[in-house]
Amino acid sequence: MAVTDITLTSGMRSNLLSLQGTVELLNRTQERLASGKKVNSPLDNATNYFVAKSHLDRAGDLAVRKDGMGEAIQTVKAANAGIEAIQQLIESAKGIAQSAYSSGASGRETLAAQFDEMMTQIDNIAADAGYKGANLLDGDDLTVVFNEDGSSDLTISGFSADSSGLAIAAAQADWVADTDIDPALEELDAALEVLRSNSQVLSANLNIVTTRNEFTEGMTNILSEGADKLTAADTNEEGANMLMLQVRQALGTTALSLSAQAAQSVLRLF
Repeated sequence: MAVTDITLTSGMRSNLLSLQGTVELLNRTQERLASGKKVNSPLDNATNYFVAKSHLDRAGDLAVRKDGMGEAIQTVKAANAGIEAIQQLIESAKGIAQSAYSSGASGRETLAAQFDEMMTQIDNIAADAGYKGANLLDGDDLTVVFNEDGSSDLTISGFSADSSGLAIAAAQADWVADTDIDPALEELDAALEVLRSNSQVLSANLNIVTTRNEFTEGMTNILSEGADKLTAADTNEEGANMLMLQVRQALGTTALSLSAQAAQSVLRLF
């Protein structure tokens, strides 16, 4: 039915338009209260909407990078745990080698076998110190990306922490002579220095990644807060608006009814 098919009085038309406007405001206020935002689409405020969207998009990109940093932290922690375990085994191996000096031939042979078993366990720990497919104790490198466009990153270099990579040879000639034991102790001391040096480097890199991770978390919160300030609704204000609009709607309905009564007076002629 076309709008012009029914003719309303000027009073009814005016009251109807006012009531329709009130309903539109009610719908907008209800949407703001439901979503908690005063800007829900570009139609509400194009500038604030797109600026807030840009902030949230960047926050989302940084959140992805933050996840990557979290995984990198775990990878470095796994390597540090492996280094600590290997250091303990090397200290034990040094004790075995030193005990061999005061042992007889059969005792030295047994201690030499224990020493070789220590080397096997060092190899196993170095192989098992990986996290999510990256093992810094097996020579893998790890690149950590810090920002959303990938222009800021850090490469953490791995090293070989097994007995071969640490240049620790198997027990020579079952340590029959003292000169067979001496090289083992020298190699163990050198291996400890390598582990300590690499542990310091990993700790420094871990500190960098942890700091950037905390910074990224802070930036994500700042961006989200900025987006909220551009789009968030004042629920107290919108609640007051809702009460006033409900009153206006009731008054508008009453006014429309009164206007209709004037038109109904023509029925008294019949």
